[in-house]
Amino acid sequence: MKRKTSNGDADKNGQDEQRHFGVRDLARLANVSVGTVDRALNDRSGIREKTRDRILKLAHDNGYAPNLSARALSFQRSSLRIGLCIPREIRYFYDQLYAGFTEEAARYQHVGLEVIYKPVNKLSSPAGPAINTLLDSKIDALVITPGSAKSMAPLIEKAERERNIRVICIASDDSPTCRSTAISVDPDVNGSVAAELMAKIVPPGTKVAILTGMLATEEHKIKVSSFCRTFPVECRGGKVVRTIQGHEEEEEVFKKTIQLLREEKDLGGIYISTVNSIPVCRAVEVEGRAGKIRIISTDLFAELTPYFINGTLSASIYQNPYRQGQIAVQLIVDHLLHGKPFPHTYYLNPIIALRSNLRMFREMRDTHPSLNALDSNVIVDSI
Repeated sequence: MKRKTSNGDADKNGQDEQRHFGVRDLARLANVSVGTVDRALNDRSGIREKTRDRILKLAHDNGYAPNLSARALSFQRSSLRIGLCIPREIRYFYDQLYAGFTEEAARYQHVGLEVIYKPVNKLSSPAGPAINTLLDSKIDALVITPGSAKSMAPLIEKAERERNIRVICIASDDSPTCRSTAISVDPDVNGSVAAELMAKIVPPGTKVAILTGMLATEEHKIKVSSFCRTFPVECRGGKVVRTIQGHEEEEEVFKKTIQLLREEKDLGGIYISTVNSIPVCRAVEVEGRAGKIRIISTDLFAELTPYFINGTLSASIYQNPYRQGQIAVQLIVDHLLHGKPFPHTYYLNPIIALRSNLRMFREMRDTHPSLNALDSNVIVDSI
């Protein structure tokens, strides 16, 4: 048994001597902010290599190790707050993303996880007011879908560097910024898969067009570039004759598709690189070109079922928005609660959806009698 001293008991002195050397101690020694230490320890951008090396050496010399048990207790005492700013439209995609995010977040209520939802109307809508409101809400992480990479960059810089808030891009990226990570289907692979698939279902020399959202959005731009690069290689004599931006507006896409079909009489294929595919299918049917033009769309929702059944739509490239939402929560919790570094980018594999496998996707179950699975079947979602 340790005896008491005039300055207090020996047990307390022993505890002081063994006090955990934490992030704040490391920041004080290195004469930098806690956010800079976090970047060095988790191999994140926004820090000079010389500074990173100096911090890592100090961490090693002083026996630094993450105090995970203390961090867990801290989150149990106070809430872990995540801000979510994604578009409402197009709802077919973003409703699924929101469902995956919030249902996964509910699994972490025991650590006080709270989601603060401030959506924007559309991908093209100004996001500044919503994001600034979230930044002032004492959040620990911010999840966004960047529409215009140029306008979003200052907001990401503000969050990461001024507020020390982790920023996670979802469904698209703003890769030149200091965001912590991004989650999506690899857009380069996405566009290439669509191009290769198109080349397999149209004859050599076919002219095709691309309907996209906004080329200012990084994901859309990369998909288009990848498709344009791959299609002429896979389809001998094939050519991409038009790339049309629809800005995720259904009426705009419908009118521009009608105009495209009337001007390009020998068009043989259309690749829709966003979820806004119904107005394209409608336009093709109105112009009497259904079945004559091969259409490859992006993602799935119940309203697409008739277009698959009647052959207007040949295939779709599935991006699993529900799973993207789940992954965002998991990465944030692993980082903030367990100290696990964010991956630079988290890419999912694009999945080809055809009429024969529609019933295997969560969005398409029970949408048409011919697609229904037997009650005894267990269908596992793709990851």
